[in-house]
Amino acid sequence: MQEAVAESAVERQHQLLAWIEQRQRVSVPEIIARFAVSPATARRDLETLAAEGKVRRVHGGAIAVRRAPPEPPVLQRALEQADEKKRIAAVAAALVADGETIFLSSGTTVMEVAHQLRDRQNLTVFTNSLLVVNELAGAAGVEVILLGGIVRASESSLVGALTLRSLTELRALKLIFGIRAIDLEQGLTNNSLEESLLDREILRLGNEVIIVADHTKLGRVSTVFVAPLDVIDVLVTDTLAPPEIVQSLRDKGIDVRIA
Repeated sequence: MQEAVAESAVERQHQLLAWIEQRQRVSVPEIIARFAVSPATARRDLETLAAEGKVRRVHGGAIAVRRAPPEPPVLQRALEQADEKKRIAAVAAALVADGETIFLSSGTTVMEVAHQLRDRQNLTVFTNSLLVVNELAGAAGVEVILLGGIVRASESSLVGALTLRSLTELRALKLIFGIRAIDLEQGLTNNSLEESLLDREILRLGNEVIIVADHTKLGRVSTVFVAPLDVIDVLVTDTLAPPEIVQSLRDKGIDVRIA
């Protein structure tokens, strides 16, 4: 009997999740009416779904969690939100001074940051991104150190055990980091397990972590957890970022810069 009840609860929660995703927001009274359950059961189902990161609890009900879409190849992404990425990159690059040692992660927005740093003097850049290396090649005042590893073609980055081993030797003053998705409850997430494991180690390097992410990354969740929001010192985003998310991040003590 208990197994049947458990199966019934799981199936009901599955149907409830599909309904919330369809409607985007539902209230407890609406759940009670639709599924013929008690208020306690409705709230318990919502708490279960929220604990699994599938919905977000709000006063009186829940809202759907926006899932980040599958990540397209890096060269395709370079064309998406191109103007926003250039503005974000300019603001992030202005936070880097001559003579510093920094780490630039993979991603198209970080690639734009690298382009903005070509005229720096006595700058040392560690990276696992082939895109960053290409942008900084020939920049007279910039020394670039590329970590070893296995080439992840879709991202033009290096990953794997050798990359992780290289990170143990590094200490960076500033870290400029791209991410797939940022959510107020789920934190920073990515869609590749191998890259997410590497990202976690990269984030431990920086005394100052600067996240660069356009508005399409905010309020979304991808498949693999990377880090909580409290790792972020500065977030640079664009003018289309949802104001309520920007304010919530600032309330958490994060310095949000709008490009």
